[in-house]
Amino acid sequence: MDAALLEPSRSRPGSELKAERTSPPKEDLSGLHTWLILWKAQRAVGQNAHRSIASLGLGLSEFAALELLLHKGPQPVNTIGKKILLTSGSITTAVDRLESRGLVRRMPHPTDHRTRLVELTSEGRELIQCAFRRHRLDMEETAAALTPQERRDLMRLLKKWGRSAAERLSER
Repeated sequence: MDAALLEPSRSRPGSELKAERTSPPKEDLSGLHTWLILWKAQRAVGQNAHRSIASLGLGLSEFAALELLLHKGPQPVNTIGKKILLTSGSITTAVDRLESRGLVRRMPHPTDHRTRLVELTSEGRELIQCAFRRHRLDMEETAAALTPQERRDLMRLLKKWGRSAAERLSER
């Protein structure tokens, strides 16, 4: 090894052991570091998703509600909220906004007269079909860095980790 690499550098504080700086960093496999990498990746991917959805003139809650109605059909307001992880107040506000824009309408439930269903209007269906196609393409571009096998592996591992974390929560 070159002796100069082992000599302390006088030009920068904290660089006394130059040899340590030239060796590759030790791989951190801790749960904390794994979570940090997941959090940073989720943040970057989430920002891409938000930009994709915002470019269509929708907020995340509105997009999620419209997408749910597109794929699941008419739903009670509280069911929409539970499925897209919004409180009852937040989902009511989101549905009110969508209704005022003419994208959804409330209608009576056919068997439960205490419940009202939310359904897409023709304008809402047209908007979410276009928005969903565009968002799918944007997310495909975001995921293009991963091969199909890497995507399968990532999904399998994230599901495994998520199940384990959920089990841990239920134990407490």
